[in-house]
Amino acid sequence: MTSLKKTLINSILYFICPFLLSAQNDTIKYDLSALGVVSSGAYSPFWINSKQYGKISDQPFGTDVMVGMNKDFSSKKSLFDYGFKADALLQTDNNQSKVYFHELYAKARLSVFDLVVGAREEHLGNQDSTLSCGGFLFSQNSRPMPKISIGIEHFTAVPFTNGFLEIKGALTHGWFTDNNNAQNVFLHHKYGFFRLGGRHLFHFQYGLDHVAQWGGYIPGLGQQPTSFHDFKTIFLGGSGGSDALVTDQINALGNHILSQSMKFELKVSEFAMNLFWQNISEDGPIKIMWNSMNRYDGLVGFSIRNKNFPIVKGILYEFLNTQNQSGPFHDQDGIVYGGTDSYFANGVYTQGWSYFSRTIGTPFIFNKYNDKYIQTNNRVQVHHFGIEGELSGYQYKAMSSFSKNYGTYSEPINIENTSVMLEVKKHFQKLSNIELGFTVGADFGKLYGNTVGVLFSIRKTGDLFHY
Repeated sequence: MTSLKKTLINSILYFICPFLLSAQNDTIKYDLSALGVVSSGAYSPFWINSKQYGKISDQPFGTDVMVGMNKDFSSKKSLFDYGFKADALLQTDNNQSKVYFHELYAKARLSVFDLVVGAREEHLGNQDSTLSCGGFLFSQNSRPMPKISIGIEHFTAVPFTNGFLEIKGALTHGWFTDNNNAQNVFLHHKYGFFRLGGRHLFHFQYGLDHVAQWGGYIPGLGQQPTSFHDFKTIFLGGSGGSDALVTDQINALGNHILSQSMKFELKVSEFAMNLFWQNISEDGPIKIMWNSMNRYDGLVGFSIRNKNFPIVKGILYEFLNTQNQSGPFHDQDGIVYGGTDSYFANGVYTQGWSYFSRTIGTPFIFNKYNDKYIQTNNRVQVHHFGIEGELSGYQYKAMSSFSKNYGTYSEPINIENTSVMLEVKKHFQKLSNIELGFTVGADFGKLYGNTVGVLFSIRKTGDLFHY
């Protein structure tokens, strides 16, 4: 064998062997947890039950017991990898109990491409993962939805750009299984993001999310179009055919929302500073976010994180405004202005942008068709603050939100509300590696009523077996 052939074979083995070997030494983990909530008011405090993936009830008293097992992707690089998770949740509140799979999914990765089937908790959007009040379009506020998703879920360097240009994106089909008014409704979601910067200190990213509720049986309106041709129409945001509702023939088929996101990142040594902006559009024509009709609306946030000062690991400020909605008039005197967007509400899918009675987007917007409220509130202004860190092994997180709530253009209100929360957790390694948690939250104002509540939690995780 010539030296050239030996060199070539050795080079191939050098790159392939790590991929093959990293598929070994997998671990199945278990997760056991229990919590209890006690509150003084008609509901548990806003920041105790919100942005919890629907796991914690908004009722004043409740308990959760969760049992689960999972296998995550390996921390090492591999050409192929897989994982799964199954969490069974027993939730008791208001003298009622229910058991369901909170998360149940399988996932696989081939090179940079991801395939996920099932219901899982997701962090979507460019907001801070722990301190944010929640993304505008996706906020971790509702129960995970069963979906099939395929794409590149994490920023991946584009070849021949030396890592300067990174992209991610995916296509998702989901099912609204809550059957809240409309039944068997589909979810369409696709997104695409790019990030510039590579190894430089400064990064810039921009992305688009497009979601649509479509299909399903609507009481009083009948079965909505669900053919593959209709899927293509939904994908492109086109208007419906002759079998669609008259409004969907004039406008787009289904209930569409488009969100644009922009983020600036600066990393200096162990410090990271982020400035981000998110907005949504529910009417066409779609323009770049700073030229859109509702450019005064959106979620703007700034955060600082560091690794050298654990007492304060992160601080955040966010401002959410949804008052403008492209103006107070949709049409007047025969002129169409395109205003009164009434975010997350829809005349056909009256449950709006929600799942199991919880808003999928920012929790500060709620719909009167959900169980808890009698008044739609989608014109809000919110100042939100967050801080987290660690002191003597105790991890803490504190959040406070000050909101002005104006209802809708057609049904105005004027209510101020304050919601605060302090969470403390600690791992006790000598006590079978158990984590204990304590959270106190409070609401002040007429929106939810004055209330104070506490949450106690205990959690144990570990390795079930290796293979």
